Amino acid sequence: MVSAAEQMAANTSWAALGKATDLRNRILFTLGLLIVYRIGTFIPVPGIDGIALREFMEEAAQGIGGILTMFTGGALGRMGIFALGIMPYISASIIVQLLTSMVPALEQLKKEGDAGRKKINQYTRYGTVALATLQAYGLAVSLEAGELVTDPGMFFRIACMITLVGGTMFLMWLGEQITARGIGNGISLIIFVGIIAEVPAALAQFFASGRSGAVSPAVILGVIVMVIATIAFVVFMERALRKIHIQYPRRQVGMKVYDGGSSHLPVKVNPAGVIPAIFASSLLLLPTTISTFSGSQTGPIMSTLLAYFGPGQPLYLLFFVAMIVFFAYFYTFNVSFKPDEVADNLKNQNGFVPGIRPGKKTSEYLEYVVNRILVLGAAYLAAVCLLPEILRGQFAIPFYFGGTSVLIVVSVTMDTIQQVQSHLLAHQYEGLIEKSQLSGKGRSKRKRKGPIRK
Repeated sequence: MVSAAEQMAANTSWAALGKATDLRNRILFTLGLLIVYRIGTFIPVPGIDGIALREFMEEAAQGIGGILTMFTGGALGRMGIFALGIMPYISASIIVQLLTSMVPALEQLKKEGDAGRKKINQYTRYGTVALATLQAYGLAVSLEAGELVTDPGMFFRIACMITLVGGTMFLMWLGEQITARGIGNGISLIIFVGIIAEVPAALAQFFASGRSGAVSPAVILGVIVMVIATIAFVVFMERALRKIHIQYPRRQVGMKVYDGGSSHLPVKVNPAGVIPAIFASSLLLLPTTISTFSGSQTGPIMSTLLAYFGPGQPLYLLFFVAMIVFFAYFYTFNVSFKPDEVADNLKNQNGFVPGIRPGKKTSEYLEYVVNRILVLGAAYLAAVCLLPEILRGQFAIPFYFGGTSVLIVVSVTMDTIQQVQSHLLAHQYEGLIEKSQLSGKGRSKRKRKGPIRK
């Protein structure tokens, strides 16, 4: 049976957006900050040779440079102040979350509520500064080695490091502001906008290759079909749920006895969303960001990394799949769905799974169910990210049509729309409450007085 909340959500009209002032302000605030981000991708780092950089990026567009450019919204290809993108922050978040599950002091800090979360966020920011500084220094040295700098030297390195680290920290702040005061997840939206903004240029270049004969019409048609099929598959899997039946017993309040009710606990097939793909891509890009611009000056270790972990290489694909599966499980059980907390909440609400004891047994049952669901969820993520990557490597398709980019775009769009609908639903509830209060006041005012005795 469909609940009243679900019926109201289904009947929510988008025309109510004009009346929801708070939601409209949140959307405008988010759009304003995303515009600021896009402007920053076009502001260059001082001391870069623009012509040499453009020629280099044209040659590296089909290699690892193309992936880096995609995840930085084109800022890396133009060496803008946001050239490192948000990836250092994501890498620091991965490291801190891994340490939280392994270090008892951090695990205890995580259980302290808001104060503990603020402390962990502070450690994540410190880690972001450290990683961004290391990557910025390596990138500055690599730019000098690749002869892409007009005036190489210590002054350029310091200026490049300050600019790039400041740009990353500013992006981190933008993402936090969007999450807190805007609509949607700020970090995911920054990556989403970076991909969407570069898609038209990639699409035009792809069709130009078809007109010139470099790509056959059959390949173009096949890519279009592949992208549409991937979008439909992602939408279907992201909406797929496993419903766990929950029963509530009879309860007595005063002299009244209320019948027990039943509900269901929805568990998504992919509780982690797009996070595993972003985390896996971040780890793949971490060791190769520095070596991208070095050209022939790349050391033997980095040359080996680029040879074996380049796009389409077997080790690249194997590592990619392994990281997606690992983060699908890790992020689900540490962030998205914690069986112990869910079991405790059900116990506190006097709810139980039929045939399962409340408490520890319920937690074990939920963990068993989610483990089995994640086999399908992790396989779905790996297939969506991997199969288009293999086809893209075979036919020289732009990175923007790969599985990772399509997954990010579709998932972030669905999540943002769902949040907008939640705000509209809350606004609709507030309107109904206000109407009921006003009608109650009106009835009390219109209450007829009794006859006056003479």
